[in-house]
Amino acid sequence: MLFFHDGTPMNADFAELTVAGWTGRSAEAVAHHIRELTVLGVAPPSQVPLFYRVSHSLLMHTDLIEVLGHATSGEAEPLLAYLDGAFWLGLGSDHTDRDLEAVSVAASKQACPKPVADTFWRFDDIAAHVDDLILTCHIQENGAWTLYQEGTLAQILPLPSLAASAKLGGQSAMLCGTLPAIGAVRPAAAYRMALTDPVRNKTMTLKYRVKTLEIVK
Repeated sequence: MLFFHDGTPMNADFAELTVAGWTGRSAEAVAHHIRELTVLGVAPPSQVPLFYRVSHSLLMHTDLIEVLGHATSGEAEPLLAYLDGAFWLGLGSDHTDRDLEAVSVAASKQACPKPVADTFWRFDDIAAHVDDLILTCHIQENGAWTLYQEGTLAQILPLPSLAASAKLGGQSAMLCGTLPAIGAVRPAAAYRMALTDPVRNKTMTLKYRVKTLEIVK
């Protein structure tokens, strides 16, 4: 998979992909979210945070994904990668099947593609101010763009500690968890995401559309 760092192409040959869940830095907020999902039939996690292994082939550069049914949705997440002995930071979407989530969270993570931006930042370049990075997501609904997620990475557990807990290494990548949705978690026709570094005045972006395939019974 081809990425760019400061305009220089770099090939990322991933061997593993992990999706980290329940990574909010506020224990109270995580507990509240667990209670909300329990009401919807989603089983509470066996531990917090929890690391789901999924196929690395789900990662893709694309402006269109195909999903089964009308109950999937995306969420903006920092993408932490360990490549050739160094950590890199990117942007991805943990697109998830919400109906399947009530049956198996792990299966719901495997069910959908994971679009990613084509940009990586060297983690050492942003390590001192990583909590200041701003993550945003807009969704397209009813023909208009609506703010869906917004906040800093200070709301997510420190990325180095997540990498250590997940034993990230050996040409691997991890979607590091996300921010609460503004309003209900819901499907959308398209997504527009950004990760902004206010210190270096840099932004990486990701935009994709969703094509829904009919569930044949």
